[in-house]
Amino acid sequence: MSREMSMNGVYGEICAARYLREHGYTIRSANYRCRMGEIDIVAEKKGTLVFAEVKTRGLGAIASAAESVGREKQRRLSLTAAQYMQQRNMHKPSRFDVLEVYLDERGEVREIRHIEDAFDSRFKG
Repeated sequence: MSREMSMNGVYGEICAARYLREHGYTIRSANYRCRMGEIDIVAEKKGTLVFAEVKTRGLGAIASAAESVGREKQRRLSLTAAQYMQQRNMHKPSRFDVLEVYLDERGEVREIRHIEDAFDSRFKG
């Protein structure tokens, strides 16, 4: 991964967290890691935990950001979320969202797409 891509990813996660806060979510954790994997953002809204995967793309991206969250990534995120909840003894409803952050040619946010409950039958990356 190039440094530019890494910086874009960090910037995308910051923008996604801001977007979630502006839409009534409370951020519980960022970049949660365990041996199973990593979750970019853990948020909560109305008693539901949201495990959010953030994908940042610049102009000219061939595929949508969400398309890079395939079955194996979904499996790792599910295991990581279970570990997060177990460590905190949490028993709340939860879901997995994907936030697609699209940047313009200047590296500024052009669009954020929030796909709620992204792992249900409507979304198969």
